[in-house]
Amino acid sequence: MVAIESTPEMASAVYATMERNLGVVRRRLGRPLTLADKIVLGHLDDPEHQELVPGQSYLLLRPDRVVFQDVLGQTGLLQFMQTRRERVAVPATIHCDHLIQARVEGESDLRESLAENKEVYEFLRSAAAKFGLGFWGPGAGIIHQVVLENYAFPGEMIIGTDSHTPNAGGLGACAVGVGGADAVEVIAGLPWEVLYPRHIAVYLTGQMSGWTAPKDVILYVAGQLTVSGGTNAIVEYIGPGARTISATGKATITNMGAELGATTSIFPADEHMAAYLRATGKAALVPLFQQHQHLLEPDKEVEADPAKYYDRVVELDLSELEPYIVGPHSPDRARPISQLAAEVRDSKNGFIDEISTALIGSCTNSSYEDMSRAADVAEQAKAHGIKAGVPFLVTPGSEEVRATIERDGQMQSLKEVGGTVLANACGPCIGQWRRSQEESTKPNTIVTSYNRNFPRRNDGQPTTMNFIGSPEIVTAFALGKRLSFNPLTDTLTGADGQPFRLEPPKPAPEVPAHGFDPGHATYIAPPEDGSKIKLEVDPTSERLQLMEPWAAWDHKDFVDCPVLIKTQGKTTTDHISPAGPWLRYRGHLDKFSDNMFMGATNAFTGEAGTGVDVLTGEKGLMISKIARDYKAHAIKWVAVGDHNYGEGSSREHAALSPRLLGGCAVIARSFARIHESNLKKQGLLALTFQDAADYDKIRADDRLSLVGLEEMAPGQPVECRIKHADGTTETLKLNHTFSASQLEWFRKGSALNLFHN
Repeated sequence: MVAIESTPEMASAVYATMERNLGVVRRRLGRPLTLADKIVLGHLDDPEHQELVPGQSYLLLRPDRVVFQDVLGQTGLLQFMQTRRERVAVPATIHCDHLIQARVEGESDLRESLAENKEVYEFLRSAAAKFGLGFWGPGAGIIHQVVLENYAFPGEMIIGTDSHTPNAGGLGACAVGVGGADAVEVIAGLPWEVLYPRHIAVYLTGQMSGWTAPKDVILYVAGQLTVSGGTNAIVEYIGPGARTISATGKATITNMGAELGATTSIFPADEHMAAYLRATGKAALVPLFQQHQHLLEPDKEVEADPAKYYDRVVELDLSELEPYIVGPHSPDRARPISQLAAEVRDSKNGFIDEISTALIGSCTNSSYEDMSRAADVAEQAKAHGIKAGVPFLVTPGSEEVRATIERDGQMQSLKEVGGTVLANACGPCIGQWRRSQEESTKPNTIVTSYNRNFPRRNDGQPTTMNFIGSPEIVTAFALGKRLSFNPLTDTLTGADGQPFRLEPPKPAPEVPAHGFDPGHATYIAPPEDGSKIKLEVDPTSERLQLMEPWAAWDHKDFVDCPVLIKTQGKTTTDHISPAGPWLRYRGHLDKFSDNMFMGATNAFTGEAGTGVDVLTGEKGLMISKIARDYKAHAIKWVAVGDHNYGEGSSREHAALSPRLLGGCAVIARSFARIHESNLKKQGLLALTFQDAADYDKIRADDRLSLVGLEEMAPGQPVECRIKHADGTTETLKLNHTFSASQLEWFRKGSALNLFHN
């Protein structure tokens, strides 16, 4: 059985492979290497023959670890069952964090979740035992915090079925969010294919102080690079300033690199990482990574002259950085807090000054250090006799963090100013928030230390505006009650009626002085032999459904396909495949697919989630219902998308549902990386307009034909013939990024079908 723990033996093997591979790579490339190159190319399956052109070559890599959360883990394991493999080929774990809904408070919410999701949890636990995965049960914590505490180490390559997997970059791991099919292939023993990322550097100098926190670094960078500026790139944080940030602070920054569209983000190994490894029971790994430091940082020539070796360099002096706030509705709408009040006062922005709820935690900001700085602000409020003026919700990142801040007093400090502690889970950050209708249905402002703030993301309501900041700034907002409140300059009124100004939170310890308290253990290791464990799925279940292989392509062109929907503006995977109450059906693809495109604005109607059935002329139908009608008539359909189509979460269902309901292609102005890969993996054509303006030529009653598919080849455009309802026709050129091997996924019906064959 594959060992799951990050042992010295495992780390030694990783470093030995990297040394061997990089010897070949250096001989071939003849140039200094960035940190990303060292880890990525150090994990090549075939370093001698692999083509190595950033932004063009598809690399075959051998990740060291695979992690699943409990939502995509369901379809991941259901797909793994199709491979007929008996055990996973690499260390793998599954983490139950997505299905727990925030309702009242942590303990009661967890009890309700255990009862409501019993069938799913039992399936995941049994599948983990049968196939050799470690199982972290409900309440253990958010996948990324648990991975940081237990598995990540410098130089490790991790893939995970969640877009915020790059959190482990805080410990120098190259951690990448992927779809379920990618993860399944790796645990089945195949290499992982990914486009060789371009190189972006953020060169840090100076040191943070006062109210400024690691969160402000990534909020600033998001404003610079935007939500698509990191697409198909790895962002490296280098320079002397990088060595002043704690490991969990680094993790906050790399975690939210997902909002740049980046493949991943990473820091060089340093003493802060060593301190965190020692504090989390992995002290034996420290001398090993220190002996291999040359593998875990850029070559000296690279850091000395970054502009020569990176495609783009962003420079940031941490000493000059002030707290940043991003939002609403996009994580790259950034400004320093000193400019926020003026934006709030400007009526054309439509911002609501009154804060309805303040929320801290999430996988991005729920470490011991985060909670300590927020608690410092709370202690100041308590000393002046005041409490939060709005509901204040606190999410610990893991059971280890929860137990430790309970022991050390930070939890009590947060509770005493009105904080409600939620379960150690994703909760409101991913839409698992049972919020009252009175609060959520009218336009309102929430402030969070989360990572995403797309419309409908947190409470399902398009009128909720989410502004994101650091946990300490959000705690201050909870006390100030107004979005225009600036804790750096404005005053609060104490219980004695006297004004006072909050002091910047004191520097918090990176790790607890008395070590971490493990709390209540929920981890279950797999047995040595799982062959006798039976996995059964009730055919009448509403929660789980066995998956069947997709039909192979019939070698015919797609002719006269109706346009199911033409999405307008930001189309995230949250819009294509909403979460929230739909999460309960993630293991039952047919039921779950009823939500397809529910949150996407249809350019043809101006409304979200509805369209016109061109077969019947009926208007105002749910998009999924129209798709089912086309499928019932054996008619293939296409969807058309705008820029950066599919940004956000890695959720594979945004590709699985279109495949199930009869889609054959998605044509967009541009794609986000993970979603484009997910579409390809499921046998769908992911195509982009050669001329982005051609998007405007697509009409509601058009019929599209994709022709010459038998001759489709890497780098060659696909011809799209448009037949308008008035009898006129047009021909467009569509680009694609399929490699020769990926075209076989399309021809066989899916990547998994190719694996079977």
